[in-house]
Amino acid sequence: MFDIIIIGAGTAGISAYKEAIKHTNNILIINDGPWDTTCARVGCMPSKVLISTANRMFDIQNAQEVALNVSAKINTDQVMQHVQTLRDRFTQATLKDVEQWPAEHKISGKAHFIDSQTVEVNGQQYQSKSFILAVGSTPNYDQTWKKELGNRLITTDQIFELKTLPKSIAVIGSGVIALEIAQAMHRLGVETTIFARSKRIGVLTSSRLQQLAQKELGKELKILFETLPNEVKCSEENVVLTYQLNEIEKTLKVEYVLAATGRTSLIDTLKLENIDNSFKDIKLLPINAKTKQLDTYPIFVVGDAYTSTPLQHEAAHEGKKVVYNCLNYPQVNSVKTLTPLGIVFSHPEMAIVGQSYKQLKDNGIDFITGEASYERQGRAIVLGKNRGAIEVYIERESQKLLGAELFTEATEHMAHLLSWIIGEKLTLNDILEKPFYHPTLEEGLRTALKHARRQLK
Repeated sequence: MFDIIIIGAGTAGISAYKEAIKHTNNILIINDGPWDTTCARVGCMPSKVLISTANRMFDIQNAQEVALNVSAKINTDQVMQHVQTLRDRFTQATLKDVEQWPAEHKISGKAHFIDSQTVEVNGQQYQSKSFILAVGSTPNYDQTWKKELGNRLITTDQIFELKTLPKSIAVIGSGVIALEIAQAMHRLGVETTIFARSKRIGVLTSSRLQQLAQKELGKELKILFETLPNEVKCSEENVVLTYQLNEIEKTLKVEYVLAATGRTSLIDTLKLENIDNSFKDIKLLPINAKTKQLDTYPIFVVGDAYTSTPLQHEAAHEGKKVVYNCLNYPQVNSVKTLTPLGIVFSHPEMAIVGQSYKQLKDNGIDFITGEASYERQGRAIVLGKNRGAIEVYIERESQKLLGAELFTEATEHMAHLLSWIIGEKLTLNDILEKPFYHPTLEEGLRTALKHARRQLK
């Protein structure tokens, strides 16, 4: 009888193990597949390597923005090798850490529940007082397309394994992963087409910023909004996609199709119905969003296995904090939530911090919107990156910053700044009393905050 059994050794599972081992040696971690993380192997890290190379190439090709006339011959033959070299470096760092754990704490294999206290893996049963389920997720893709296209249909699990950059690619989806990879591929000379189910791109919920993002990114990228292929066929050398555009049938030939339409939890592999038959439909699992507890059982679900925000830092936080609910069961407390922070590494970057425009509207919050354009922002002009805009959302009564949506250069840094400010519950006047160095991109935040303050008077 173990104190804790952790199922899954991704970001959340590894974080849980590192915290649990501080309190008990009577633990077991079971993992099916590589003992590293989605982030390091097929997510955050390899994608950012690809994006970094693509953006460096774009800056060289567009040096006229800062008064330079550049003639350069750029060879992209080594790009995928560079991505894989750094990816392997990141995964090896994780694996090296895991290898130092006691062998008796680790089992490789696919686990499933026998009952609420028992799991089976590799034909052997193990019991525990509590469980942490950190099984992660897997990319979505159309099964019929996969049958037709074979290895010409790829997901983020395969794209970073390509030996060379493809000549052309169709990206199905217009969310975070789709946008990041599509723009990087385009900038690296890959003929790229985005098929978007809706009239949306990225994460922005403000109609003003969403329209601005579509306009700006549409100048660079070929985006077919509200359009999906109605037929796909595979030939010896490429994929042929058929689709309707303005009621006219068109075809597109590409080397690969990237399915980037989200991810699905792997929690259905655990046979939770053996605990309670009502758990058969994983979409209806009674998981407490605050405590991460499954119904009244000492079973807690963390990371990508159950979340609307599949983010690395949140998975690590949940994995660590939920250990205390395992150790103190039946006393179960809320896992302290972090200030929401989501970033898209497009160019310009996007971010939502705190509550989004849509969340505030849907919840009937009385707030005002402070706006600032970066087309005329001083430092942005100096950098030759004067595109985009930001919005900050201030609660009218308390005058506290509730959230922000950003679409600018260096958004990743300003988004962190704003998330910390929201966490400290500062008022509009508190924030405006802070220093804003000149000339910086952060001065645009002050412009937006002052715009909000004028509306309060």
